[in-house]
Amino acid sequence: MNHHAVVLALISAALFGISTPAAKLLLGSVDPIILAGLLYCGAGIGVGLLRRVMRASMSDQVAAEASLQRHDMPWLAGAILAGGIAGPVLLMAGLSSTDASAASLLLTLEGVATALLAWFAFRENFDRRIAIGMAFLVGGALVLSWSGTPSVANLMGPALIVGACIAWGLDNNLTRKVSLADPLQIVEIKGLVAGPVNLLLGLLIGSSLPELSPMLVAGFVGFVGYGISLVLFVRALRYLGAARTGAYFSTAPFLGAIAAILLLAEPITIQLAAAGALMAVGVWLHVTEVHEHEHIHEPMAHEHQHVHDEHHQHVHGPDDPPGEPHTHWHRHERLTHKHPHVPDMHHMHGH
Repeated sequence: MNHHAVVLALISAALFGISTPAAKLLLGSVDPIILAGLLYCGAGIGVGLLRRVMRASMSDQVAAEASLQRHDMPWLAGAILAGGIAGPVLLMAGLSSTDASAASLLLTLEGVATALLAWFAFRENFDRRIAIGMAFLVGGALVLSWSGTPSVANLMGPALIVGACIAWGLDNNLTRKVSLADPLQIVEIKGLVAGPVNLLLGLLIGSSLPELSPMLVAGFVGFVGYGISLVLFVRALRYLGAARTGAYFSTAPFLGAIAAILLLAEPITIQLAAAGALMAVGVWLHVTEVHEHEHIHEPMAHEHQHVHDEHHQHVHGPDDPPGEPHTHWHRHERLTHKHPHVPDMHHMHGH
């Protein structure tokens, strides 16, 4: 298990969890779809500026991440359409006819949708331990979100929210396909496309832009809670796969509740303690996973930041960069070996 990637996924969840109460405070003065657009714009603009500052300050000894290639664009376009546009629109449409308590419970299905799509549509490996761990994590999120018996006027609202969760689950799996590329570039493009589209949709249905102050606050919340969070999420996808990264990210509501206790002096409840205990078991089951067997790496060629470990034993040409880590196009020859692994971008073999 790549514990560094686990930490990245949990920090990503924490940043998103902290941003949720901040975004809720803005909903009183900003239309939901307009707010979604501002959050994505903040993510795209902020991460884009960060990417350029990092590039300008990067020394020759530090390897840059690989840029997105033409063959990555269909995957990225699908991710933006599903998660950046369809997801928010479905959510906002569903919220208009669904009680808040029911909506909170339904939104925990994003992790389930991510895992099910990863396991059965994208053929990502899982076993009983990982499935049980996912159940504990989702159970903790359900306990945390429960606020009494939810009642709904009809089935359309909940169905739309479930649709939003499926859209975000598809987004996570499609983003995993391009996760070897520069996460900053991925998030910049996602934000700069999804943000303006959501703003345009909001304006078309009659909403208006807020005053400058709420716009700036929303942009900053989007930069941290969506932009930086998603950058870390993409890096975790690279090393853990979609289902496991989504499982760790499902701790976001709990981490957001902890932040509310620390920052807003909210009380610690039995509900929070129970959710934390369930999630702790789920994280433990995932972190302590040991999956080891003899497997075959089929020949493949791609470009990404790497070091010369057991999976990267290629020969360098005269134009390839020196030092490690470095980034260049390289080829993997067929390799058969045995070691502990998870379904990262180099372990997509069948079982």
